[in-house]
Amino acid sequence: MNCPKCGAGLLQGAGFCGSCGHRLQPTQAQPTAAPPAAPPPSASSASPGHGIHIDEDSRGQGVGYRYEVMHQPAFSLAAIQLQAEQSIQAEAGAMVSMSANIELQSQMKGGVFGAIKRAAGGESAFVSTFTARGGPGEVTFAPGAPGDIAAIELSNQSFFVQSSSYLAGDASLTVDTKWGGAKSFFGGEGLFVMLVQGRGLLLVSSFGAIHRKTLRPGERYVVDTGHLVAWEGTTQYTLRKAASGFFRSMMSGEGIVAEFTGPGELLIQTRNLAALAGLLRPFFPSQGGGAGGFKINLGG
Repeated sequence: MNCPKCGAGLLQGAGFCGSCGHRLQPTQAQPTAAPPAAPPPSASSASPGHGIHIDEDSRGQGVGYRYEVMHQPAFSLAAIQLQAEQSIQAEAGAMVSMSANIELQSQMKGGVFGAIKRAAGGESAFVSTFTARGGPGEVTFAPGAPGDIAAIELSNQSFFVQSSSYLAGDASLTVDTKWGGAKSFFGGEGLFVMLVQGRGLLLVSSFGAIHRKTLRPGERYVVDTGHLVAWEGTTQYTLRKAASGFFRSMMSGEGIVAEFTGPGELLIQTRNLAALAGLLRPFFPSQGGGAGGFKINLGG
């Protein structure tokens, strides 16, 4: 756009010329271009509090901490950088290393009844709390079996986690062991699952790599219960035999499976620890005094 009197270049929508002072008529002034329309909100912004948020680079930060998951997917290690006086909680025995100024406290969370529920669900009766005293500090966590770690950032959400898959979480999260009756009877996992609620970091581990599955509304999907890691609390599921009829289900090698109905997201582990134990059982000496197993002559 140029001034009609002196020809000087003008900004779009200018009311007068800065060179000669000529005031432009409304017909001479071109209207400013309308701002581009805002893009439609993404699925995550349109429905906050839904979905499993995992950073692609396995790094992130929250209130009072930074985290990084390294050596994925076979031998994962989660490193948490805590600011002074910040804390993170973990399952007993999950700690690999920590700074000298990290204070460790173990307690029975939820009292005696809570400890009994945790023990019945296959977890340790004690919960470990790591706090950085007097300055920043680092603590690292890893699962007992080879596999991956997923760092999930909860945003006022609820997640169900297999008791064997819970590793650590923000101290502000509410972690409870839930009794679900027959609905929660997962093969090899017991009658309990963990319900994790709130806002903050949740670390879950797997045996093998973690496969992420997103279900559309109404979509049904079946998962062997021994391969489940975690799923959204809003996702509906039922338990059933893998095949019609008890005999057919057992002969197929599949027992009880979980059938989920979307919408929702699931985290599935690619290996089954119970299945591996079954494969290795013939190679271990028997516990009885029968003819099977190894015999070692120690002399005497």
